Amino acid sequence: MKIALDVVGGDYAPDSTIEGVKLALPELPQEVTVVLIGSEALINSKLKQFNIAPDRVEISSAEEVIEMGEHPTKALSQKPQASIPVGYRLLKSGAVEAFCSAGNTGAMHVGAMFSIKTISGIIRPGIAGFAPKENGGLGVIMDVGANADCRPDVLLQFGEIASIYAEHVLKIDRPKVGLMSLGAEEKKGTLLTQAAYQLFKINNKINFIGNIEGYDIFNDKADVIICDGFTGNVILKLAESIYSLLKKRSFSDPFFEKFNYESIGGSPILGVNGNVIIGHGVSTAAAIKNMLLQARQMVQSQVHQKIKESLQD
Repeated sequence: MKIALDVVGGDYAPDSTIEGVKLALPELPQEVTVVLIGSEALINSKLKQFNIAPDRVEISSAEEVIEMGEHPTKALSQKPQASIPVGYRLLKSGAVEAFCSAGNTGAMHVGAMFSIKTISGIIRPGIAGFAPKENGGLGVIMDVGANADCRPDVLLQFGEIASIYAEHVLKIDRPKVGLMSLGAEEKKGTLLTQAAYQLFKINNKINFIGNIEGYDIFNDKADVIICDGFTGNVILKLAESIYSLLKKRSFSDPFFEKFNYESIGGSPILGVNGNVIIGHGVSTAAAIKNMLLQARQMVQSQVHQKIKESLQD
């Protein structure tokens, strides 16, 4: 198994990315190779600095970087030798089985759609986020930023593909799917959620449990939470802010430690022809480690193939 990592993507790269590889390698089986994308000279110097054995990694040269503030579409066309397009070419060719980056989020999302492309039948790919649960597990939130505006059929499809991720990667048997709304009643919510509810309740592919509210995010009422990307992004950043506020006040609790983005490492793009994970721009070494571990889980579960099969049913 080969997992590609954008070494130069992220605010703290390359030190954070290379150190993250060092942390991940002891937890990855010997048959997993991490393919490091970036300047070959830079990567070799960092491998020596962090004392990483060269037999566990490979290097794929990319002499350019798409910076965080660059326009995604323009940058992808103007910098074909940057780390993100190089990573996608490796994934598309089958040279690697997953691609991870904490670089420009827009370039990662646009690059996926124009390089490996969406799975046939997918209306819009989405980005999945995660919510810690009081019972110790994790829930999936989708979408968390890729699609600020959605149609009812897009939300329904999010429910289907996020359920597949929850079942095969998180190992949740028959995951419960809830639609984020203003109240539990069927007629509550926006015009979007009311229309989506009608589609969800007649769909036999998912275990739909109805509407959920904000205070259900962290309990076990739903394993999969469906919303448009605007709402999901607000939820995700609110959770991150709670963690930061508690840390500032020197409050420590095992449950709230899971609000730390580092504990997951990144957000997968679901609905594309490959395993892609987008990391936080400020990813630390711990976040990079967990992103690589999540990528291995995705490859093992063949989740994107499971999504393809589901759409053919």
